[in-house]
This record gives sequence, structure tokens and C-alpha cells, in this order.
Amino acid sequence: MITRRDVLAASAACVASSASCLVPRALAQPLAKTAHILTGFSPGLQDAMARLVVGQMSDYAETFVVENRPGAGGRIAAEAVKNADADGSTMLFAPLGFMMFFPHVYKTLRYQPRDFTPVSTVASTPTLLTVGPTVPADVKTLADFVAWCRANPKLATFGTPGAGTTLHFLGTMLGRIAGFDFLHVPYQGGGAIQDLVKGVIAATVMPIGSALGLVQSGDIRALATTGPRRSSFVPAVPTVREAGYPSLEDLTWFAFFVPAKTPAPIVDKLNAAIHAAVRTDEVRAGMAKLAVEPDVIAMNDFARLIASESDRWKAIVQETGFVPTD
Repeated sequence: MITRRDVLAASAACVASSASCLVPRALAQPLAKTAHILTGFSPGLQDAMARLVVGQMSDYAETFVVENRPGAGGRIAAEAVKNADADGSTMLFAPLGFMMFFPHVYKTLRYQPRDFTPVSTVASTPTLLTVGPTVPADVKTLADFVAWCRANPKLATFGTPGAGTTLHFLGTMLGRIAGFDFLHVPYQGGGAIQDLVKGVIAATVMPIGSALGLVQSGDIRALATTGPRRSSFVPAVPTVREAGYPSLEDLTWFAFFVPAKTPAPIVDKLNAAIHAAVRTDEVRAGMAKLAVEPDVIAMNDFARLIASESDRWKAIVQETGFVPTD
């Protein structure tokens, strides 16, 4: 079975060698006049990333329209792409969670992973565990924080952007593995970070980009990242593996998908255009500003990654006793 470490090694090879990862450009002219990219959330990280990448894809289409269709945790946009014409003119840009995670936390979905063809990842980001002023300054490591939570069970709270997310389950898993009750407080938008700074909650489990500015300013403290290696954005912060919790290792990948029946030559051309875009200096510089790492995975490895991670998250959701919602 392919592992996340296998995929990371393969994606590093992709970045290093275009010959092994890029599909030859068979068509000299743009495939379509206008291509639509749907994202399932309000304006922010995802649509900014999508615009950054498609801005370097003029060989694929003359014009790109990035549309935010927020609602239902991104499911509205996914359903729209599922039902779109399979001609390469409509695609979804989303975190992999909608494919590998949502089927295990929602009772009913109006789409299934088989309704889409995964084209390419473009970037990844680890999650950051941060603490605020509620936690004493002498708590400097994840081990210190676990000890503090055990000694202060009424204060052991963490916030995320919502219940039933991978961030929610990562925090819950930490509490279960370390043997303390870690109370989850779901928020919408940036409310969790704001309450962390105010001392309303003890900790947050968030993407690096959501917390980086406040970590750099010293308003909050970062204890660990969930990536397989230290993040270049917070190089002094250890990974969860270094801190003794390897099962919490996790990355959020962002990727393009098209409807399942899209012809292979179109998928190949789109894959090549995305890979070429991610290799440009403009996209790499833009991703650095967004606090995400360029991370391209070959199509075959990408599909296997989705299947492997889906099995992993299914087991995690069942272990926590989470009841799927509508």
C-alpha cells in the first residue's frame, strides 16, 4: 500500500525532474476559450491558490474564471462539477478531504469519489498546534502541554474551523492517545484564532497559514506541526513525530479534479499544464506568501494516495465514535 512518505518522495522527484512527471503537450493551441474553476469556500486561501496556478496556464485555456461557491463544507461546488460537462472546461479545486474524508462524516453525499477524475495536486500544508495566553509560558513543548492538560482538565480546550473536519479529529486523536479529555470547540471562519488570543480557549489546531502571523508576532505559541518534516515557515517548531506522536502526522493537499468521464487526452493536457505552472517562479513565490508548499504528485500515485488516506480516515472516524451528520 502506498504511504504518505512514499508519495512525498515521489512528489520530490517530480519537482526535480520534469521528464518523469510532465505529460508532453500534444496540443499547440489552448484547449478551450474559457475554463471554470469552482472552489467550495468563501474567498481566501483556496481561490487565491487556484488563481495563482491558472494564471500560468494559458496553453490550456484562453480565459480562466475562478468561482467561489461556498456552502455545505464545499459539497455544493463538488456537486456542481460532478454534473458539469466532461469536456475539460469545468474543474474543481479543493482539499483532498472532500474525497477521502467526507464520505465518512456525512450520512449522505450527492457525489462519490468515483464521480471525479483526480488530475493533480499543486500544494500541501501541515497543521499547526498552537496555544495562547491561557497556557502558562513555561509550557514550551507538546509534552509540557499534555501534562498541563492532564493537570487542568477544565481548561483543556481546542478550537478549529468546524466539527467533523480533519482538524477536529487530529485534536481529538491527540487527547485519546495522550490520555486526557481535549474538548473541541468548533468555530466558523477565523473565530478560533481570535478566541485563542483572547484566552477563551487554550489551543487551536489550524493550517499554518491561519496562525503564522500571530506565531511570528509572539501573540500565540506553536508547539508542533503535523508534517512529515519540519515546515520551512516555522523551522524551529518540531513535528508531531519528533514530539512522540507519529500517528498524528498529516498533510492537507490541494488539488484539481474534473468530472469522471473527461477524456484521457484532456486530463493529460490539464495535468501537464498544472505541473508546468507549479514549476514557475511566479507560482512558487506566490505559494510562499500563502504559507503553502508546492507539492505535485504523479497521477497514479495521486489516485492511490486518495484510496489509502480514505481507509485511514475511515478507521479514525470510527475509532472516535463520531456520528455522521447530514
